[in-house]
Amino acid sequence: MLSVLLFGQDKGEKVSQTFKDTRVVNGHSVETNKEGQMKMIIAHRFGEVNGGLKEFFGLDQSTIRLGLDYGLFDWLTIGIGRSSFEKTVDGFLKARVINQRDGNGSPVSITLFSSMAIKTLAINDETRPDYNRVRYTYANQALIARKFSDRFSLQLMPTHVHNNFVIHKDKKNDVISIGGAGLFQLTKLVSFKAEYYYALPDQLLDDNTNSLSLGFDIETKHHVFQLHLSNSRGMIEKFFVTQTFGEWEKGDIMLGFNITRDFQIKGKKYK
Repeated sequence: MLSVLLFGQDKGEKVSQTFKDTRVVNGHSVETNKEGQMKMIIAHRFGEVNGGLKEFFGLDQSTIRLGLDYGLFDWLTIGIGRSSFEKTVDGFLKARVINQRDGNGSPVSITLFSSMAIKTLAINDETRPDYNRVRYTYANQALIARKFSDRFSLQLMPTHVHNNFVIHKDKKNDVISIGGAGLFQLTKLVSFKAEYYYALPDQLLDDNTNSLSLGFDIETKHHVFQLHLSNSRGMIEKFFVTQTFGEWEKGDIMLGFNITRDFQIKGKKYK
């Protein structure tokens, strides 16, 4: 399959803006930064809305992630971020290896993603030494997307997450998940998107659930504002793939938003 797609790379025009930004909701989209482009991403999740008025429907609680992504080349992005959830620092590499093209070119875009996360929260367990290696989690993804029209795109996300340490013997160190995402353009500046990650059976604990998120993208000249609902509190693969506990039918839904601001550090400006 890859040989056929690579053979067609030089035929036809590149398809752009399969998704409106480099994130769908929690997970990444197939998009990468332009060369020299810096993205500052402020991601925020409130608590569960079923907390009621006592918790102001989740607004009394919050989790944030601050991140910077930079385009080394049009096809290669690096990024770093810090989450308040478990005081986690993460970094990633993201490479677009195949571009969807019109005509006889590749029918899909493929981007490869790899990340590492480090939990910096103090580990208060006197029964074991505080080995640094238990703090690390790794994630790898293939992001496969197709823009079917100016209004509709789909993405498939086979995902592997490896936790160096798990707290329960029945929980696997390695988790395989299949993600799916879609975008539908409602107006010129507003789009609806959905994202779902399904962990294969017998990998997570019984009280874990699969991550489901729904939301809207609102575009401005230099910003993308993303407003969404999700049953996942964490905003990196370590959390939303392997540590989602919320159930939509029970009201374990969290309001959240991402604000993305683009800066052109070097090279030409992109409109």
